[in-house]
Formats: sequence, structure tokens, C-alpha cells
Amino acid sequence: MIAHPDAALLVFAKAPIPGAVKTRLIPTLGAEAAARLQERLVHHTLSLATSAALAPVELWCAPAAEHPFFEQCHRRYDVPLRDQQGHHLGERMAYAFAETLKTRRYALLIGTDCPQLSAGDLKLSFELLANGYRAVLGPAEDGGYVLVGLQTLAPSLFTDIGWETDQVLTQTREKLAALHLRWFELPTRWDVDRPADLARLKQEQPTLYAACSAKTV
Repeated sequence: MIAHPDAALLVFAKAPIPGAVKTRLIPTLGAEAAARLQERLVHHTLSLATSAALAPVELWCAPAAEHPFFEQCHRRYDVPLRDQQGHHLGERMAYAFAETLKTRRYALLIGTDCPQLSAGDLKLSFELLANGYRAVLGPAEDGGYVLVGLQTLAPSLFTDIGWETDQVLTQTREKLAALHLRWFELPTRWDVDRPADLARLKQEQPTLYAACSAKTV
């Protein structure tokens, strides 16, 4: 039984196309290994999201849901596929929330870069949204966030943000305060985005790290 049937868990993912994903890791890993890591991270996240049985899961795809990898994910995890829409990350997230909150009371959006994210994090986030918090953030060590949940549509949270900088979290907090939205922040997590993150991945998630040098099955 799903704990929050009136909510949704949105997973944002990029297809593991060599040269187009994990670009900051390519100088260290090479394009093919970086793509294999991306593939493994997407599977890890979808397994977590679906096995938690907290809310209906949707896979929001880039560049398009028709990519064979996403078709495989649809069959393996029985999740609907949605196309990300927008020129930058903020526009894509705003669109996903706008579409979802038309029919759901609240929604949680996660990416696939944070292997440290747990079912407990997701569970707490949904409980907070169900019990009065208007927003939830999962801060990232690099100044961004690995999770965002909303009970109320707030497009301004995704505009005029320096998405490629370490100011994303700070700017988002400022916007939440300006909107007078009550929010909660989870413990800070780390994600896999820079070469320095690989050593921690090897130590804490050796199976995922193995994707860097071995083909996924």
C-alpha cells in the first residue's frame, strides 16, 4: 500500500549518453565510464523510489522519454515517463511541479546524483508536506539541493537562480522567506558531480563506484 496516494514522487533523470552526462567527471573517467555511472545512478534512484512505496513515482526524462534507456526503466520499474520541458533546470522543475500539482496535493522532486539519499529522507519529506509544511529542501554540500518538495505551486522559486553556481540553496532560501512559506530542511547530503566525489563514492557505495570501470547489466 502506498502511504501518500494523493502525492507524487518525481525523479528527474538524464539518459546515459556518453559525452552528455557527468561532464565534469569525463576528464577523470572518460565519457563511456561517466555514462555507465549515470546509468547505475538512475537505476539506484528508481529502485529506492519505487521500493519505498511512499507515493506514485514518475520518471521525468531528458532529452526525451522515447530514449531506449527510459523505455527500459519504464518496463523494469513500472513508472510512467514524462518529458522535461524548459530551457534550463529551473524551468523544467517549475513545469513538472505545475503539471503535478494540478492533480496532487503535494509533490517531491529528486535527481539521481545523490546516492546518500535514503528512504527515510523521502518518508520524512512526505510526512512534513502532509502535515503543514509548504516546502521541504534537501541541502547539498556543493551549495545546491538534492531534493525539493512543495505543497504549493511557487514558480518564483525557480526563476533568477544561479543554477550553475554554489548559490542555489541560498537564493532558494531567500525566495522561500520572501514568499512567507514555512519550510523544513533535511540534513545536508553530498552528490556525485565532481572528481573529488569519486573517492567518497568508492568508500560508501562501492557497487555504484564499480560502474565506472565495469559495464552495467
